[in-house]
Amino acid sequence: MTSFDRVLIRRRERFRDWQMRLRRRILESDGPALVFLVVLTVIVVGAGIARFEFVPLTAVLVPIFLASLWLGPRTLPWFVIFALAGVVLLLALQPSMSSRTVTRVVVVFVIALLVIVTSFRRSRLGVAGPRGESMFVDLRDRIANQGVVPDLPREWHVESAGRSAGGTSFGGDFVVASRATDGSSLELIVVDVSGKGIEAGTRSLLLSGAFGGLASAVSPDRFLADANEYLLRQEWEEGFATAIHLHLDLVTGEFELRKAGHPPAIWLHAGSGRWSILDSDGPVLGLIADASFEVVRGRLLPDDALLMYTDGVVETVSRDIGSGIDKLAGRGQLLFPTGYDRAAQKLIGQLATRNDDAALVMVHRRTTLLRG
Repeated sequence: MTSFDRVLIRRRERFRDWQMRLRRRILESDGPALVFLVVLTVIVVGAGIARFEFVPLTAVLVPIFLASLWLGPRTLPWFVIFALAGVVLLLALQPSMSSRTVTRVVVVFVIALLVIVTSFRRSRLGVAGPRGESMFVDLRDRIANQGVVPDLPREWHVESAGRSAGGTSFGGDFVVASRATDGSSLELIVVDVSGKGIEAGTRSLLLSGAFGGLASAVSPDRFLADANEYLLRQEWEEGFATAIHLHLDLVTGEFELRKAGHPPAIWLHAGSGRWSILDSDGPVLGLIADASFEVVRGRLLPDDALLMYTDGVVETVSRDIGSGIDKLAGRGQLLFPTGYDRAAQKLIGQLATRNDDAALVMVHRRTTLLRG
């Protein structure tokens, strides 16, 4: 390849980069949408001037509605004023004013005022409606991705499930899963942030990212202590959370379990057909400095299962947390003969209340016969 060819290739690459940047700017700007909406408004107003009886004043609401979806908060008020100027022009050319016409004008101006007020509220975010919604969807997906269980050896089966209060996509309960770089251990954290639904969603987003980083950066015995210090530094008015942390050795099945003001884990023993509660002491995160957290150790045998959950799974208005734990353990035992596939989703659907956020993680050590 000659030097001329290299120069030509570089120029082509630069031209392609310039084209991509230009397309991105066009797509992200209000220019194309604004031009279309202005033309549409002119057409509506022009049709009204030509034959007013066939084009009602309320037709101007169509471009105003589209503008509320497409234009940014800085451009939207000026376009609404432009559209209202077209309405004033139509009124000036009308020979007479009826009571119906006055009512239509009032409706148009009230809706336009509501659109302008909405644009001022969006100016804090700086993006239009659909773009803001896409940002929230992306944030929601990031929370969910923190709880995606990484690939595990065939011997291990881990599931997580969650439900937000009121059926929203944002909630205060979330799961963080992280596997060691050498693949020897797994960190699972179930967190319940103060509040519920959308009001707790922003805090859960921040904490899910922070806890995800801590899980892979600190030793298991330091995780809850460092998470507690992180929450204290935020100085939130309602900046507390409960959490339960499982450190699982994927080779031996040995585990360490610590919790901070959280409901205890349930250990389903396959050999005896019984279950036990793994309880330990530890204060709620974000309230007490220099807190210590007690550890519970054990070893999962083949076909054993471990359940970690939030209070939304076991506590309801008509059921206290103690009886809720008993019910969850009983339902978990009933799943043993049929296997634990989709067990987390089944238990959430059967027990979780719709008035509170809920999250559940199920860890099952399969028998060695399934190792292929």
